[in-house]
Amino acid sequence: MNKSIFFLLALFTFSAFAGCAPDDPQTTEPHIRTGAERLVEQEFGVIDGMRVGLITNHTAVVGDRHLADILHEAENVELVALYGPEHGIRGDADAGARIDDMVDEQTGVPVFSLYGQTRKPTPEMLEGLDALIFDIQDIGPRFYTYISTMGLAMEAAAEHDLRFVVLDRINPLGGNLVEGFVLEPGFESFVGQFPIPVTHGMTVGELALMVRGEEFMEGVSALDLHVVEVRGWTRDVLWSDTGMEWIPPSPNIPDFETALVYPGSCYFEATNASEGRGTYEPFLQVGAPWADGEQLATMLNDRNLPGLRFEAVTFTPESIQGMSSRPKLLGEELQGVKYIVDDPHAVVPVAAGMHVLEAFYASVPDEQRDELFNRARFGRLGGTDRLYDMLTAGATAEEVIAAWEDEVAAFRELRSLYLIYE
Repeated sequence: MNKSIFFLLALFTFSAFAGCAPDDPQTTEPHIRTGAERLVEQEFGVIDGMRVGLITNHTAVVGDRHLADILHEAENVELVALYGPEHGIRGDADAGARIDDMVDEQTGVPVFSLYGQTRKPTPEMLEGLDALIFDIQDIGPRFYTYISTMGLAMEAAAEHDLRFVVLDRINPLGGNLVEGFVLEPGFESFVGQFPIPVTHGMTVGELALMVRGEEFMEGVSALDLHVVEVRGWTRDVLWSDTGMEWIPPSPNIPDFETALVYPGSCYFEATNASEGRGTYEPFLQVGAPWADGEQLATMLNDRNLPGLRFEAVTFTPESIQGMSSRPKLLGEELQGVKYIVDDPHAVVPVAAGMHVLEAFYASVPDEQRDELFNRARFGRLGGTDRLYDMLTAGATAEEVIAAWEDEVAAFRELRSLYLIYE
């Protein structure tokens, strides 16, 4: 064979195989080890010999097993109690549905509800424990209630001198996205427990360190807090980069794209329009009986919002067991827009939500304009009355976004003290 031809063939063969080499950064997904996985790998060292309670739900998986089952079988740990947040231990309850105490069928361990008559563990619920463990997959916005459950549990653990262990998991939105007004004093609620922006760009482990360090909850400054860190995650990595299976953290967050836009589209819960509950694409589509979907889509697409485009949509909310049994505007045909995510890394969800709210407010019939926004609900979600006041006064989305920039910058500086990951 001609030497030059042989060389070219050899070079081509090497290039073909090198292009799919295991360490090629263009083709390799990050290998992420969650805090729960590392706890098991470490043979439960941080809770060795302890009687523990686990605050958890269906997202607490290690491989194909639930962490509760693994803890129940561990020889050096005694699982005494389980605690269920909103949506319950198995994650199948509607948003806002009361969760009752029960016994877990798989382990026989009692399950105490933290989304019923009490949202903070009582002394009776903690009896006989040495430590509380928190392992729930969060999705990143302030008003997603799992972090409120964590904060109240930290307060209870501090009161009873219990070790508090956070098994960290990644923030699906990455670690750099910080947007929205910082929650003001007097606006605390279960959908806004801490003085942080709407998207905080922190993992639950980092946030727990901040809650203790800044004493966001009473008496937690002396809490015996341990964070079992994630390995293999960096702040620029979104869920869509990981190759990890998405387990819906709650029934109305069925996929990553929904989680990505939720911090902005969730504000439609504070309107008399629909946030898409009662459909199989909640929060990805929003609508109203009076809306013109084509007009709204054109208006929003003309703004060239980063990473997003919008399509006109018509939908009719229906009762969907396990997702939303009594959605707003049940049975009414609605027009609106659907979010289409083209570039997850470019999406700025709270800012996008402000543009969608502004577009709807500009389009609502004059006689219904005063009824579109609910001031009290906007206060709870926004953490301030400023958002309602600005929108109803005719402020543009850009003016709203500019109004939170200084406090977001101050929060970024504060949170730098508590960040674990690069």
